[in-house]
Formats: sequence, C-alpha cells, structure tokens
Amino acid sequence: MSRSLKRIVGRIAFVLLLVALFLYAIFPFYWAIVSSLKTGSDLFDSRLIPVRPTVSNYQALFAEQPFLRNILNSVFVAGSTVIVSLALAVSAAYALGRVRFRGRSTLLFVILGVSMFPQIAVLSGMFEVIRFLGLYNNLLALTLSYMIFTLPFTVWVLTAFMRELPVEIEEAAVVDGASPFVIVTRVFLPLMGPALVTTGLLAFIAAWNEFLFALTFTLTAEQRTVPVAIALISGTSAYELPWGNIMAASVIVTVPLIVLVLIFQRRIVSGLTAGAVKG
Repeated sequence: MSRSLKRIVGRIAFVLLLVALFLYAIFPFYWAIVSSLKTGSDLFDSRLIPVRPTVSNYQALFAEQPFLRNILNSVFVAGSTVIVSLALAVSAAYALGRVRFRGRSTLLFVILGVSMFPQIAVLSGMFEVIRFLGLYNNLLALTLSYMIFTLPFTVWVLTAFMRELPVEIEEAAVVDGASPFVIVTRVFLPLMGPALVTTGLLAFIAAWNEFLFALTFTLTAEQRTVPVAIALISGTSAYELPWGNIMAASVIVTVPLIVLVLIFQRRIVSGLTAGAVKG
C-alpha cells in the first residue's frame, strides 16, 4: 500500500471514529427529546422522528407536581454551593499556594483524600450534623453537605492555578503596601477568571446532579431537587411507568447545563489549558 493511500485510509478511519464518538455522545440525549414528544403507544415506536409530536408530557410534568419549584431548588442549592465553595477555596488556595508553613503538603494531600471519600461513607455523619443544626428538610442542608465534595476539589484546583501565577506580581503589590486581602481580591482574582469559571462550572454540575444527599436530607416534594423529583415520578398505578414525563424532565434539566457550557466554553478551555487541572 502506497503512502498516499495509507494517509487517505487513516483520514477516513479518523473521520469515522469522530462520527462514532459524536453519535455515542449525542444519541442518548436526542432519543430523550424524541421520547419526550411521544405519548402512549407511540413510545414503543423506534422511528428516529416522532410521527405525532406533542408537548403533553411537558404540560403534565408541571401540572401534576411542583417541578418548577424543584428546578428553582436545584438552582439555589447548586448556585449557593458554588459561591460559598469558591469564596472559601480562593482564600485557602492563596494560603496553600503562596504562604509557606509546616505541613502544607500534608494538608493538601488530606484535602485531596477527602475529595475521594464516597458519599455513602460520610452520609450517616452528615445526617447527624444536619439534624443537630436543625436543617433537615431544608435546602441549606444540601448546600452544606454538597461542600463535602465541591470544596476539596475547588481548593485543590485553585491552589495549582495559584502556584502558576508569577511571584513578581505579588511582590510588586507587597512593595506598594497591599495587604493579603487586597492581593487576593484585586490582584489574583482578575487573573483567575478562567480557573474560577472552570472549577465553578464543574462544581455546579456536580451539585446539580447530586442525588444521594438530596434524597436523604429532604422529605417533602416542595424541598426536593430535580434528580430526586425525577426519580420519584410515578404513574397512576404501580404498573405504569410514565416514561414520557421522565424523559421530558430529563430534557428540561439537561438544557441549562448545555447552555452554561456553550456560554463559557472559551473560558473553560482557557482554564484547562492554563494549568487549572495540574496536580
């Protein structure tokens, strides 16, 4: 086989691989959209385009349960988790990345180790803390519990990014008489935009999709977040699975994440390529 023929075959194989990966990633969401537009016996129709599309599943979803309230709950919990985690992580990253003290490396590895704990391992302990604070069936309980896995992750990533910033910038600020608070808020924060967006978005997605803590620490339908609300969608009888409603709910909760990624895609790439994920 000649070199030019090998090159053509290689390009064709590469394109086919890209198409296969694209279909593998996109098809489940496309099929969820198609299924959400079907009702009754049409759900068993395997055609890729619905014959009689309808939005009745979406209407039933909001009419039969407080799904809008569940969405707002998820927005509040995920947003507050990101804000609190980033606020604490920036100050911690400055201390761990810039200030030399004994045990700094050990503390970093402890933070990394905490981020690897499975949720089930801390579930009973968190339940006792939540009950002691009187936050059971309260959205603040979810914000507090979600920081168990978002705070170590954001601290670790922002510390790695903080170490990549030039020391001369901090030294110039110190010479001008800037305090550590001024250095963090006015010098480092503007430079950490891509890293903050990257870690904030990943933390938001993790909090948005979390299920176990939300199921354990909430009791009423008005306090549930969307993953739990979707899991508890039921039909009119024990033998009915409202697949159309479930798919409609899945589409609704996935769209905000796609919009966020599309809006911040440039900053995400900048954050990933600027050392935001270096260990």
